[in-house]
Amino acid sequence: MTRGKSATAGGAAGATAAGTAVGTETSGSGDIVRTQQLLWDTGPRPSRGPKPGLTLDRIVEAAIRVADTEGLHALSMRRVATELGTGTMSLYRYLPGKGELLDLMLDRVQRPSENPSDLGDGGWRSALEAMGRATLALYRRHPWLLQVNQSRPVLGPSALDGMEKILSRIKSMGLTDPELISAVVAVDGYVVGAARTQVYAEEAEHRTGLTDTEFWQAQAPLLEELMLSGRYPLLAGLSEDSFGSDFDHFEFGLQRILDGLEVFVNRRREGGAKTGNAEAGRG
Repeated sequence: MTRGKSATAGGAAGATAAGTAVGTETSGSGDIVRTQQLLWDTGPRPSRGPKPGLTLDRIVEAAIRVADTEGLHALSMRRVATELGTGTMSLYRYLPGKGELLDLMLDRVQRPSENPSDLGDGGWRSALEAMGRATLALYRRHPWLLQVNQSRPVLGPSALDGMEKILSRIKSMGLTDPELISAVVAVDGYVVGAARTQVYAEEAEHRTGLTDTEFWQAQAPLLEELMLSGRYPLLAGLSEDSFGSDFDHFEFGLQRILDGLEVFVNRRREGGAKTGNAEAGRG
């Protein structure tokens, strides 16, 4: 069996398992009211700290740098303080602790683009397509996001601004409000799964010291025998380019989701037109 065939088979199983993974951290785990105040700048301002120039923005940016470079497991108030060259207690003048800090980090990295063209050419399909690609890029830039259970987010300006922007582009789908939200959820869920598979593959290479090629070469002798045994005729009969790197599996999946939504949108519009014509006939 070729390295490509075995890699894709393993990747499919890995994606299924990864989809059920539980995050190591949970959004909304801090003081929710205080987090809202910090996100929306509605709470009391901190007293002047001993470190000139220290601000909440600097703390959040430093925390993101730590998570990006060292992983979410390295994130702590002490580590962020070290990154800023200040004492740990100085940070507590600005926020209660790590739980609230994490929610601020989540909102900061998900800040939507101010460029309208980044959400496509104006149509609903191009908007969801652009959203999908941007979300994948976000997770590639900040892999630690995959370790956060965001099922109950504390909604800040970035989250609400982003949702408002995408809804303004896909309202033309003509769906009910729950269906519009579900369309966004469907694309986002697919992208998160794809991002997890990509990031986990890179992490595996880093942790094991084996390149992807070396990993599959180690399995090649036995897999070749299995393919020749006749036990797996369909797998053995697949063409050599079936799992080549030239095929963009992410883009293929994204487009098929959008195809399905387009069929649904068109069917809904046709149904509405028929209803309108029937009512006009009765009139």
